[in-house]
Amino acid sequence: MKDIIKWYDNLPWIVKLIFALPGLDGILWGIYRLIKGLHKNDIGLIVAGIVWIFAGIFILWLVDLITVIMYNKVTVLA
Repeated sequence: MKDIIKWYDNLPWIVKLIFALPGLDGILWGIYRLIKGLHKNDIGLIVAGIVWIFAGIFILWLVDLITVIMYNKVTVLA
């Protein structure tokens, strides 16, 4: 799991931006949050990952798009 988290964190900015687009965001960044939550044993992050998988496709992608543009990372609650 640690390798997957590191891979996501080290992606180039443009790839993170593409992953934050509608449709891809819910699946890719939702799974990232879920894996990171499982690795850290953080219930809040696990719940956020599950919610992001379903709601990220519709509206939450905007949050990720903005945070990737401004901070080069997605919001992960921790």
